[in-house]
Amino acid sequence: MAHPLEDLVDARIRAAQADGVFDDLAGQGKPLPPEDDPENALINRLMRENGAVPEFVSLSRELERLREELAETGDRTRRADILKEMSMMDAKIDLARRAYRR
Repeated sequence: MAHPLEDLVDARIRAAQADGVFDDLAGQGKPLPPEDDPENALINRLMRENGAVPEFVSLSRELERLREELAETGDRTRRADILKEMSMMDAKIDLARRAYRR
């Protein structure tokens, strides 16, 4: 079963074509640039354009923040807590990297 909006979308595209909206687009007649991951090309482009990063990158940034906090902290209890957080963060980063490679 088709999506209920499919006919509406098709009609809008046909109307735009008839009005010449797609004429003279940049890159017209040229091949699309090669894509390393064609299956996920759209989501990868959207992430790149919006400054999103893979989970392991954001976790690595958090780990770096924890390292800085550890260097600045003299309290033994807080240092122990930070070291535990860092250990957990290393494990999360490893899992996120494995998931990203799939």
